[in-house]
Formats: sequence, C-alpha cells, structure tokens
Amino acid sequence: MAVAERRTSSSPAERFARWWQGFFYQWQLQIMVLPGIIFMIVFNYIPIYGLVLAFKNYTVVDTIGDAPWVGLDNFRIILGDSYFWDSVVNTLGISVIKLALGFILPIILAVMIYEVPWGPFKKIVQTITYLPHFFSWIILGGMLISWLSSNGLLNSTLHVFGIDAGANYLLDADKYWGIASLSDVWKEAGWGTILYLATMAGIDQSLYEAAELDGASKIKRIWHITLPGISNMITLNLILSVSGILNSNLDQTLVLMNSQNQAKAEVINSYVYRMGMTQGDFSYATAVGLGISVISAILLVVTNTVTKKINDNQSVL
Repeated sequence: MAVAERRTSSSPAERFARWWQGFFYQWQLQIMVLPGIIFMIVFNYIPIYGLVLAFKNYTVVDTIGDAPWVGLDNFRIILGDSYFWDSVVNTLGISVIKLALGFILPIILAVMIYEVPWGPFKKIVQTITYLPHFFSWIILGGMLISWLSSNGLLNSTLHVFGIDAGANYLLDADKYWGIASLSDVWKEAGWGTILYLATMAGIDQSLYEAAELDGASKIKRIWHITLPGISNMITLNLILSVSGILNSNLDQTLVLMNSQNQAKAEVINSYVYRMGMTQGDFSYATAVGLGISVISAILLVVTNTVTKKINDNQSVL
C-alpha cells in the first residue's frame, strides 16, 4: 500500500524524469520511430484543419480562413442530392458483396494452404494467390478491360463451349457490381491469408495430435482447433471490414468506370473526387467526406462492441 501511495503521489517533475530516463535509454528505437511520427503529423493531423471547409463556401480564389461560413448548408444539400444517394446505394451494394466474399474466402484459402502437407506446393500456392496484390489497378484494370471486351478472353472461352455471348461486359451497368466485387476479391484474397497463416503458425501442434489420437476427423480438427485459434484475427478483420464498408476502392472505380456503366459504378469516393477535383466544389466534397468518416467511425465502435460482447458470452459458455 505504501509503495502504491508513493507512486501515485509522485510530482510531475519526477514523472517527467522517469519518462526522460526511459526515452534516453531507448533513444535508438525512438529515433527509428520519429520519421513515422512526423509522417503522421504532416499527412494525418495537419490536414484535419481542412475539415472546416465542410462548413464554409470555399472557392479557389479564397483562403480557408477567408471563406464565408455557411453552417450546415452543405450537409442539407447532400441530403437532397439524388446523385449522392445513388453513389451510396452503389457503394453499399459493392461493399456488401465484397464483404461477403472477401471476408470468408481468405479464411477458407488460409485453412486450405495450412492443411497442405507438402511444403514446396504450399509456397507455390501462396505466391500465386497473393501475387495480384502487388499489381496496381492500372495493370489489372487494363487486363479486365481486355478480357471482358467483345473479343476478349471470356467470350473466346465461352465460344469454345458453344456459347456465343459477344458482349462487352463492362458496358453493361447491371453486371458492374459483380465485376467490381469479384475482381477485388481476386486481387486481395491471397494477401488476406497472410495474417491468418501467421496466426495458425502459433497454434499448439499438440492439440492436433491429441485430437487425431481421439479419432477426430480433419474437418473436426479445423472446426474445433484451427478456427478457434484464429478467432481473434477473424474478429479484428471483421471490425475493420465493417467499419470500411462505405470506403470503396477509388483506383478500381476510376479504371473500370465508363459512361455506359457510371449509373452503377459511381461510388462515394469517386463522387467526392468528381465533385472536388473535377467540378471544384471543395466544400461540398469535404462535407461528404466528413459525413462518411463519422459514419465509418460509428460503425467501427458498434462492430467492436458487438463482437466483444459475443466473445465474452462465448468465453462464459
């Protein structure tokens, strides 16, 4: 008790002295971290000041400080903008499909790779699956545009099986959600397995041996050992995925969107980009971005709370 009282009653000077001692003891590590801190301050914290544009009527001839205040007028305009709500519907539609496929497939793929007994084949599969992640959407978009054209790979393959479609699929707005979702999953599913495989590597192998001696099948070992072993990583990825459901892939949209499919391809990020950079309405674009950021933060907190309660109930059971 006396030790605890002395710790809590220490003066600010003593606490600063202890902090400085710890800082100086690890000065090499602190210097390594310093560039990252400077990067965050310059590119993440200083631009926060620009959020005041959401409450102003800003033009390029004004400075941020000189622009007149308009209060919540930009947000009222957003609520009555049918084009904005169309982009919201497209964003949610594409994101829900991506979440359903892109969240489950990396788990299944990671389990399949983990269960492969032959090391060289496992490495080959890993390399092939996460290789698309390293290609930009400029490259992958060009490939998709070529493959999905009237004379592209997909129609040529269908022609071999006697199916003559002959359509340019990217010009069909009704097919865009599926194309955008599947292509994003193709690009990122392999990369998403890395964290799961790293977590699986830390599972106690004696659990598998004991389960095998008890006669448990491979499916049961996966269900009762592997999946519970990576449950924390699954929860973390679920939280991040749900919180980012309103943040669509701008690079993918700019590459694959055209005048024919824009009605289904326009997402919130591309709408903000078009309003801000193309039409110069920076205040409106900032208001949209701020609103989406607030909603994403709320989704993050809600998802974190719900998953924490679910995990607590499971641990009690």
